[in-house]
Amino acid sequence: MKTIASILPYIQIVLAVILVTAILLQRTGSQIGGAFGGGDNFSSAFHTRRGFEKTLFIITIVVAILFAASTLFSLTLP
Repeated sequence: MKTIASILPYIQIVLAVILVTAILLQRTGSQIGGAFGGGDNFSSAFHTRRGFEKTLFIITIVVAILFAASTLFSLTLP
């Protein structure tokens, strides 16, 4: 149990870097004005994800769940 407690912070750092990278790689077709209500009337935020975009979206969800689970697990360690 002591080895897991010593490795867990490094695992969390790696998961955090992967999570931030995955979030920053995702992009929508809208500009910054679209985030605040500007732009055209058709929102490009709602579209079907395909290919790499869908894979990246799923990877982001999985890494976020792993990061949350590792954080909760670290709270239970003595």
